Amino acid sequence: MMKTILASAALLLAFGAGPALADRAAADACAAGLDAEAKAIYDASIGAVGSGSLKSVVTNSTKSLVAAGTVSKGTARASATAAGACLQQAM
Repeated sequence: MMKTILASAALLLAFGAGPALADRAAADACAAGLDAEAKAIYDASIGAVGSGSLKSVVTNSTKSLVAAGTVSKGTARASATAAGACLQQAM
C-alpha cells in the first residue's frame, strides 16, 4: 500500500514540472470531472496546497482516505494521480 501511494506521489511530481498556474477556479473545474475517489483526494488536499510539497499533501491525504476506507488500496495510485493533476492547477 505504501509503495503504491508513494509511486503515485512520484508521478505527481512529473506533472508538476511545468509552470504553476495558480488558478483555483480551473482546479475546481478539473476536479468536477474526477471520479468519486479522486474527488475525495482532491477535496481532502485542496486546503493544504501551498503549505508543503504537492507530493506530501496528496500522499498524506491519500493515506488517510485509504485508512478510512474511502479510497481503495487498489485504485489509490490512479486516483491520487488524477487528483494531483487538478491540484497542480491551484498551485
